[in-house]
Amino acid sequence: MLSGSIIFAAAFAYLLLLFAVASYGDRKARKTAAAGKGRPLVYALSLAIYCTSWTYFGGVGLAAERGLEFTGIYIGPILMFTIGLPVIRRIISLAKAEKLTSVADFVAARYGKNPAVAAIVALISLVGAIPYIALQLKAVSSSVSAMVDTSGYGIGAGQNYIDLPLLVTLFLACFAIVFGTRHTDATEHQDGLILAIAMESVVKLLALVTVGLYVVFFLFDGPADLWAKALANEQVMTALQYQTPMSRWILLVVLSAFAIIMLPRQFHVTVVENRTEKDLRTAGILFPVYLVAINLFVLPVAIGGVLTFAGSGEADLYLLRLPLAADMPILTLITFIGGFSAATAMVIVASVALSIMISNDIVMPIFLRRNLMGRGGFNDVAGTLLNVRRTAIFAVLLLGYGYYRSADMSAGLASLGLLSFAAISQMAPALFGGLVWRQANARGAIAGMTLGFFVWAYLLFLPSLGGPDNSHVATAVLSFLFPFTGAFSESATDPLVNATALSLLANIIAYVVGSLTRAPKPLERVQAGVFIRRKSRTEKAFRGRKTKITVLDLKTTIARYLGEERMERSFQTYERQSGRWLENQQPADMGLIHFSEQLLGSAIGSSSARLVLQTTRRLIQLGCSTKHPRRCNTIRTCCRRRCPRWIRASPSSTVPTT
Repeated sequence: MLSGSIIFAAAFAYLLLLFAVASYGDRKARKTAAAGKGRPLVYALSLAIYCTSWTYFGGVGLAAERGLEFTGIYIGPILMFTIGLPVIRRIISLAKAEKLTSVADFVAARYGKNPAVAAIVALISLVGAIPYIALQLKAVSSSVSAMVDTSGYGIGAGQNYIDLPLLVTLFLACFAIVFGTRHTDATEHQDGLILAIAMESVVKLLALVTVGLYVVFFLFDGPADLWAKALANEQVMTALQYQTPMSRWILLVVLSAFAIIMLPRQFHVTVVENRTEKDLRTAGILFPVYLVAINLFVLPVAIGGVLTFAGSGEADLYLLRLPLAADMPILTLITFIGGFSAATAMVIVASVALSIMISNDIVMPIFLRRNLMGRGGFNDVAGTLLNVRRTAIFAVLLLGYGYYRSADMSAGLASLGLLSFAAISQMAPALFGGLVWRQANARGAIAGMTLGFFVWAYLLFLPSLGGPDNSHVATAVLSFLFPFTGAFSESATDPLVNATALSLLANIIAYVVGSLTRAPKPLERVQAGVFIRRKSRTEKAFRGRKTKITVLDLKTTIARYLGEERMERSFQTYERQSGRWLENQQPADMGLIHFSEQLLGSAIGSSSARLVLQTTRRLIQLGCSTKHPRRCNTIRTCCRRRCPRWIRASPSSTVPTT
């Protein structure tokens, strides 16, 4: 056992190092406007946030029980960043063109910037991330318990009670707030945060490789000796000869391929933080290599753990227990820091990405409707937006901590991770279907995701909270629908496969039926053309059509959300790119409004941005005055009969801008 004070001091020192690296990254970014030469490398390493405690500890635990099955969750990402790279490139180009800031924003923009679609995606992402965050907290807690005499630390310890998972949760929340919520514009690159995440990717890789080399060449006399002893051990051979059903292989590959782009943290680092085509090209080579490298010693460590401990104890902790049993405190500490790094990286970026979705797609629509309907003043909301995101970060991490304390955490880390993957996959039909099917509309997307999510929650999520096991329902339904295949019988596969297959089947059917029962609305047809065509012609089609809203109206509106400096910089960029000078009092054409909507969407989401600009145009058409916003109680009572009188009473009043 190691001293508890040493472990806590090492963890705290590592978190302080993260602060130092992130601060350095921010300072360097402020000095150099353009991306540095090392940016593609940093970007590629940041994608390795996919490798969490599930990879670091859970992969070894799964390999000790089921041999090579752990490789399934890496085959999918490797395929996506090789064969599927054009799909990722397409998603990135669309997100940049439309200034989309999250996976919820992306899906909603495809379906006419529908706020209900955005809210459902945000809710699925939030609920799906909770078990994954709890997974990281469990890994940290279990690793500390394995190294430290926890009789004086933890629940029921009396006056020496220290709840390490809670302390880690609060500290990571502070870190995410400091380095993840500095701008209202979510498309602004978080250079310091991404540099810290890239450093963590290097730390966990070096730590795992170090332990792997120790196990193979010091604990055993090389690969030949390890393999010879493995062949002589019945328990090792049972694990190596485990026959994973083909249905589970397919499930692991498909879910991991979805997760590498649709997990909130992965969409953030892959799409939002991408700057150039060179970033993606570098990632297409380096990221698959990284995935192979970090899993190179997983199987040898698992074999070494089974041979050393005779299969006793928690297999997820073999990576940590091997150097601990050999009385190598330095190597044990390095191993712990590697696992701690894998956990903290995921929690930080996931909380930042989820806070953007919660603020833009759940909280801000309610806030905006209350203010735009006259129940509050038209004040600067930039500060409010940042406060909402900061509060959301705390809420997300505390929900993960609450799940960790209340749910059944006896399952392995891999099982908890697959629970989250199955939830995130409910967005796949709407996202990928929207890239190829023009007829798809918001009704189908809402129906599909809602039904699929409820099936997932009933069959998988509620049982994890201690509810009854309903997996037999999925088996019965699928066996009835496919009676001749035998693929979904009780003996042919496991409950996870059946439950996930049923949820996705229900999702796809509802998505198709819902889309076919209604013709796409005009805006849905426009957005379908943007997402399916290679190049958007939306702005060219709109340019030249004048509106009653002025350039000043748009500038004032956007400044309330992005700040004056950011607004001016964006409009100056638009002037240079369009080759025309904008006068404040001239009427804005639809091309400028389209640009303004995208710019505003970078701060509050595409659906909320559309709500703001639609309301602005409607109020201007009615002739309302913002000098007396409380006199117009709601848009419904604001009419031509009242407003002109108020305007005459206040000649200096300006037209409303929100």
